[in-house]
Amino acid sequence: MASFTLLLSQSSMIVFLFLLVSSMLVSASPKSLMLKRVFPNYGMELSGLREMDMKRHGRMLLNSSVVTLPVNGTSNPTLAGLYYTTMHLGSPPREFHVDIDTGSDIPWVNCVSCNGCPQTSELLIKLNYFDPGSSSTSSIISCLDDKCANIDSRNAFCPNIDYCSFNVQYVDGSMTSGYFISDLIHVANIVEGSVAPNSSVPLVFGCSNIRTGKLTWSNTALDGIFGFGKHEMSFISQLHSQGVAPNVFSHCLKRDISGGGLLVLGEPVEPNIVYTPLIPKQPRYDLNLESITVNGKMLQIDPEVFKTSSSKGATIDSGTTLTYFIEGAYNPIIDAITRTIPQYVGTTDNNGFRCYSVTNSGLSVTDILPPIGLNFANHASLVLRPQDCLIPSSIYDEGLHCLGFQKSQDTILGDIILKDKLFVYDLEKQRIGWTNHNCSSPINMSPSTGKARSEKDGILQLTMTVVLAFLTHIIFMLI
Repeated sequence: MASFTLLLSQSSMIVFLFLLVSSMLVSASPKSLMLKRVFPNYGMELSGLREMDMKRHGRMLLNSSVVTLPVNGTSNPTLAGLYYTTMHLGSPPREFHVDIDTGSDIPWVNCVSCNGCPQTSELLIKLNYFDPGSSSTSSIISCLDDKCANIDSRNAFCPNIDYCSFNVQYVDGSMTSGYFISDLIHVANIVEGSVAPNSSVPLVFGCSNIRTGKLTWSNTALDGIFGFGKHEMSFISQLHSQGVAPNVFSHCLKRDISGGGLLVLGEPVEPNIVYTPLIPKQPRYDLNLESITVNGKMLQIDPEVFKTSSSKGATIDSGTTLTYFIEGAYNPIIDAITRTIPQYVGTTDNNGFRCYSVTNSGLSVTDILPPIGLNFANHASLVLRPQDCLIPSSIYDEGLHCLGFQKSQDTILGDIILKDKLFVYDLEKQRIGWTNHNCSSPINMSPSTGKARSEKDGILQLTMTVVLAFLTHIIFMLI
């Protein structure tokens, strides 16, 4: 009997240690989500895309916490693309297609009994509606809950003490409202190319039950929006606070017509990533743009143009299609390009866009447009190739290419220049990094090859390795 008890005790210890090692491996691994893309606005002209951006920027100025426009844009802006991924919420888990937006914070989805929520989507997906009563793990956030107090006061209010409610008004007159709930989100872990068991953690998100205006339209309807902004209510911040993911995420958006890309929760260690610090105490991802070069030559721009303040700085926004420069920077860029390109290149203004055409059939505009360098603090340069700047003027004239830049009151770096690049949003170290990358290829997340880790990161990784080796040794001894 004693030997049986000892054997049982050893077996229990082996199982316990095995589960401990497995959980440590899973929790230390990066999380990866596949992005999909559809084109709800095929054939949209450049002016239409500009109008979409302007409405988005108006919403950003009115309320920097929630923006509802989708992530638009491709290498051809006549195809207004929409990036989304799939999340699973509740118990039992239900699938929801959500827009990924770096310009907003609060995650929210459609809920049952919604007044004005689209019933169908032209994106060829089945819309789902979250039902708190059908999930065994769902709970409503009341106004007495500390979680309600942590939500930005511009979004949360309490007309009823039992519900922590939200109401968001937009410049174009559209509106969404509802109440906050907490339920499980099921996040798939990707461990060295193989899928590990799903991890489930609580997530506070909005349950939208009223929509008005353009939010009721079905042409770009999804199940909701998951904000990846800087506030503690954002999706990435909530996962980080529970130890599920590092406080850093990356995206890589494809430029080709197949669309899609990768969204990675974790710090990549791809070579040649350059980093620049975020401007402190700003709600958006704002950077210090210090100078601009065209064809390697520094432009003579008034330093006041680049002076950062509460209303200045260059904003990274994946939900904006085009790229916008304030007048003091836009005009010198256009003038420098005009001086650089050959005389046989035709130049025209098309509805506020500077456009170019080449009559020589052996060349394309992409062959002769000079590189443009955006130089940020900490000596971080973002070099824009012709394909990062030029877009066909329409689907009817493939020979005429227009510069995807516009004059604006703010500098906003939009989707057109973010593609075919790995962008890293490091909230832990308050910085943004980038490098050119084939977005059809995997992103290297192996800590053993990365140079971007701090000394502390290395110590933690070494400690983890020693602990795992020690536990594994004990298991073999017991066996």
